Amino acid sequence: MRLRVEFTTEPFDLDEAPAHALVAREVIGAAELDAVDVGPFGNTAEGGADAVLGAVDALLRRTLEAGATRISLQVNVIGEGDA
Repeated sequence: MRLRVEFTTEPFDLDEAPAHALVAREVIGAAELDAVDVGPFGNTAEGGADAVLGAVDALLRRTLEAGATRISLQVNVIGEGDA
């Protein structure tokens, strides 16, 4: 199964990326995902179910540890199979 995750971490800081946002980028960048799009107001990534779910777990744990006070996410099934 292929999944797409969309997420944001808060609080926002338009002047400088907060630590939790930098951690989110690091987690997503290190995961075995494809079609990654990281931006100031929202982020998306796609991949196989195991990779996406593992990245979501790490994302939640590490961004909360880095000071996130709210994490919004949505996970959608975008296809069947690994490819």
